[in-house]
Amino acid sequence: MKRNAHVRGTGAALPLVAGTLRTARTFGVRRAAGARGAPVTVAAAVALGAAVVLGAASPAAAQTYAIRGGTVHTLAGEPFVGTVVIRDGRIAAAGPDMEAPAGAEVVDAAGRHVYPGLFDAVSRLGLTEIGAVGVTNDAREQGGFNPHLQAATAIHPASELIPVARANGIAATLSAPQGGAVAGQASLVGLDGWTVEEMLIDPGAAMVVNYPSLAGGFRDRREWSERRERYDEAVARLDEWLDAARDYQRAVEAGAAARRDLKLEAAAQILDGGMPVLLAANGDRDIRNAVEWARGRGLDFAVAGGRGAWKIADWLAERDVPVILGPTQSMPTGPDESYAEAYANPGRLHAAGVRIAFATFTAADSRTLPYEAAQAVPYGLPRGAALAAITKNAAEMLGFDDRLGTLQEGRIANVIVTDGDPLAIRTRVTELFILGRRVSTDNRHRSLYERYRARPGRRVPR
Repeated sequence: MKRNAHVRGTGAALPLVAGTLRTARTFGVRRAAGARGAPVTVAAAVALGAAVVLGAASPAAAQTYAIRGGTVHTLAGEPFVGTVVIRDGRIAAAGPDMEAPAGAEVVDAAGRHVYPGLFDAVSRLGLTEIGAVGVTNDAREQGGFNPHLQAATAIHPASELIPVARANGIAATLSAPQGGAVAGQASLVGLDGWTVEEMLIDPGAAMVVNYPSLAGGFRDRREWSERRERYDEAVARLDEWLDAARDYQRAVEAGAAARRDLKLEAAAQILDGGMPVLLAANGDRDIRNAVEWARGRGLDFAVAGGRGAWKIADWLAERDVPVILGPTQSMPTGPDESYAEAYANPGRLHAAGVRIAFATFTAADSRTLPYEAAQAVPYGLPRGAALAAITKNAAEMLGFDDRLGTLQEGRIANVIVTDGDPLAIRTRVTELFILGRRVSTDNRHRSLYERYRARPGRRVPR
């Protein structure tokens, strides 16, 4: 899956307002001379700003590093003992028997392992701090259709959960909004930066569509006919939304004097594969319905959730449907399901030939991403496949593989150095590079651990 080269997005990084995802605001519309090009909005400026962050214009990113002597796992070939060179925020070279460039800061990785930074394919990092405290949650907006909203406008760079996640090797994530039929656009960010602009890789990376479900909840006492009626109505609204976006796009391309509609302009981005869709569905019937709907509409998509995907694994493989799976460390979905349902789901999908990736879909638990993948290994998922599912697979599914996921020349320099297997809970991340910047692994969890570990012993009086 490759992304279209034209500038997408109508949103922009605007000032954070607690409790809301801010809509985009256009500060000027210019068109190329002699052509009807895409409007130049603040989103384009933000995207360009993100590109500058990864270039030589940023002093932090301009530093050259040579990570030398470690076992390098590029995820694009066989491991080797050698050197990874980082320059201007990107991987400049990786190979055995390489000399460190003149002026480079040498990082001794002898006896350790070098991997691409881990990628939490869908999370709430930066959008949610404390789930039970409403004013610290900016993941949801009012209304059912919000294609014009970008998660980046609400990301809080100073979240205490971001350093905790990156200390465990999480270097990038798709921070995704939630709620409604169309929640908005997920933003691709690196987990380091004083401002959102310093973190951004792609502010409008994927559209989040919550496909309607036919399944009834635990307290749902509606008859089947009523659930079916509600489902048909919800699907019809999605169809109307896409039809309106298509009509709007045609009118603009034809030069018609159509009144500008930011929602339809944003919605039109997913037509013809221009922007990938995160298609949220979990039950096997819901996944099948969602896939048939998206394929019928010509969308470029990945299923997000996929708890019941193992039941239709062969069907998904035949249609080359990628699946971004939620946490494996979770309870069965029903009283008749095995306790191992979530553990075995990834291995069954992989064995059938389905492309999979892992995501936490949370903020506080993003740090557990490697263990979600590791939990599937004893239940049939090969270790190499588990590692790929938290590094390069989601990037390939969503069209970011030219920027993320492997240690290859030209990729964004998200790199971790570890003292063991990243899937093992006792492994430590000893060095961390995000967007080409060397980042500390200090975090609130560690500081509290050190604080109370140093607490002097006291006897409790009787």
